[in-house]
Amino acid sequence: MSAVNVLAEAATHPLFLPAWVFGIIAVSIFVFLGFLVFSYRDVANRHANKSDKAGSDHH
Repeated sequence: MSAVNVLAEAATHPLFLPAWVFGIIAVSIFVFLGFLVFSYRDVANRHANKSDKAGSDHH
């Protein structure tokens, strides 16, 4: 598409929010997902004593 077509389309269908609000929404979603992933760090090592006992019984 040419730039004229893009500008004409934007003039007929304006955004319902300013463009920078979409960036803020995207950044806030990524930050939320980052905290969610960060909250699961070291979950496998929380119960290390249980996994060590299970591993030593097999050999």
